[in-house]
Amino acid sequence: MSNKVLLVDDDDALTELLAEYLTAEGLEVNRMPDGESGVKEILGGNHYDVVILDSMMPKMNGLDVLKTVRAQSKIPVIMLTAKGDDIDRIIGLEMGADDYVPKPCQPRELLARINAILRRSQQNADTSATANSISVSNVTLYPAKRQATIGDTPLELTSTEFNLLEALMRHAGQVVSKETLSLEALDRKLAKFDRSIDVHISSIRHKLGDASLIQTVRGLGYLFVKN
Repeated sequence: MSNKVLLVDDDDALTELLAEYLTAEGLEVNRMPDGESGVKEILGGNHYDVVILDSMMPKMNGLDVLKTVRAQSKIPVIMLTAKGDDIDRIIGLEMGADDYVPKPCQPRELLARINAILRRSQQNADTSATANSISVSNVTLYPAKRQATIGDTPLELTSTEFNLLEALMRHAGQVVSKETLSLEALDRKLAKFDRSIDVHISSIRHKLGDASLIQTVRGLGYLFVKN
């Protein structure tokens, strides 16, 4: 069965090009021309493995779409952002986007990001079959259910945030470099000047409510504290 991708973008020429390329690579692609129709499609009971979401659209912009979707779904989302627009990029990651690709984007690069998410999802499924739970300090992960708690309180994590937290907890008490985290959580090499890991870690700390659980080791990476 083909993996399903939803493209939400008002640029007909671009989405037609991307849809043609991704379909030729074995993906099933559907397109929505604006944010409102995108939200209805995503939350309307239709199954998609990845959503590609433009940040600037009529009726409802990409960030508003992301906020609405994240309130109800953990579906992986890749944002399309204007080249050099670091603000939209960082805000998107803070609001729960799993990754981003600057526009104008190359179909091959977008495919690589999609495949990285799909591979990671499969790896998570394989790992879940042998791991019931991972507990460090007062944080517990349940890989099979893709759920996490701190104490008795559920943590609402995106797919990428869960991947990062799992990678840190599996190496609890050890410093994990951002390069390693990018490979394990995003399934891609860390690009120069890429702040994705930092933004995701900041979001995880906020959700944990205890920033001291994840320490920054300057110049080396991050460490999950093992009490």
